[in-house]
Amino acid sequence: MQSSDARILRGAAIPSGLAGIAALLVGLLLGGTKGALGAGVAAITVIVFFSISVVAVSYASKISPQMMFAAAVFSYLAKVLVMFAVVAAFQDVTVWDTEAFGWSVIGLTLVWIAAEIRVTLRTKTLYVEPTGSDTATPADSGDAVRTPADNAASVGDRSP
Repeated sequence: MQSSDARILRGAAIPSGLAGIAALLVGLLLGGTKGALGAGVAAITVIVFFSISVVAVSYASKISPQMMFAAAVFSYLAKVLVMFAVVAAFQDVTVWDTEAFGWSVIGLTLVWIAAEIRVTLRTKTLYVEPTGSDTATPADSGDAVRTPADNAASVGDRSP
C-alpha cells in the first residue's frame, strides 16, 4: 500500500471509528443494549466495507493506473450487492435494533466519505512527474534548449 493510500485509510477510519463509538453510545441511550449492538454491527460493517475498497484500489494502482477505476467501480458494486444481501438476511433479526443499525450505517458512511474527502483535499499530490536522471531531456533528444535571451534575439530576426 502506498503511503498516500495509507494516509487516506487512516484519515477516514479513525474519524469513522470515533463516530462509531458515538453511534454506539447513542444506540445504547435510545435503544438499550439492542440499539448499542445494532450501532456496533453497523460501525464494523461500514469500516470493513470502506477499508476493503481503499485496499483494492491501492492494490490495483500498483498493477496499472487504468485498473484503479475498474477496481473502484467493481468494489463499489460488490459493496452494494453485499449490503443488499446483509440487509435482506438480517431483515427480521431481533438480536439488535435494525433501526439503530440502519441510521448508524447512513451516518457512518457520511462520516467516512467526508473524512476521505478532507484527507484527499489536504494531501499534496504531484500532478506532474518530477524530472529525474532516467527521463530524457531536450538536450539528450537533439532539441536545442532555448533561453529567454535566445527568444528575445530571435524576435528581432523576423522580417516583415
